[in-house]
Amino acid sequence: MSLSDEIKTALEEDDGLMTLLTGGIFNEVEEISKQNTAAAFDANGEIKPCALIKLGVETKAGPYSRSVRTPVRIYVYQRQGYDVIYPAMDLMFDDLNDQKIGERVWNIEFSNDIKGQRDQALDCALESQVWNAIRNR
Repeated sequence: MSLSDEIKTALEEDDGLMTLLTGGIFNEVEEISKQNTAAAFDANGEIKPCALIKLGVETKAGPYSRSVRTPVRIYVYQRQGYDVIYPAMDLMFDDLNDQKIGERVWNIEFSNDIKGQRDQALDCALESQVWNAIRNR
């Protein structure tokens, strides 16, 4: 199972988070769109609260010669405002921070939040969390 699959699985196990993210959690796609992530949109074509997991470039991480660090960014969307995004990001923090997940045992460490963004293409509110996933190869 890929790192993004393992993070998605860990988040989907949180019933409270899934109650907030009615549009679902996505990975293995480039972007949220009506073509790639149809479940993220309602019958009127408006985006529902949802999340997208994106992995960055894996790099060497010390102090061990065989340890690696992969940045993970989780984007959280909602049509307007941040009243769903804020509690969803709090729950994601609780679910992931300093957790060990996956078959290859990734340690997930919080890096930062990026607040108050807007996705111009989707015309919706957006915020993201940045994480580091670290493991020994």
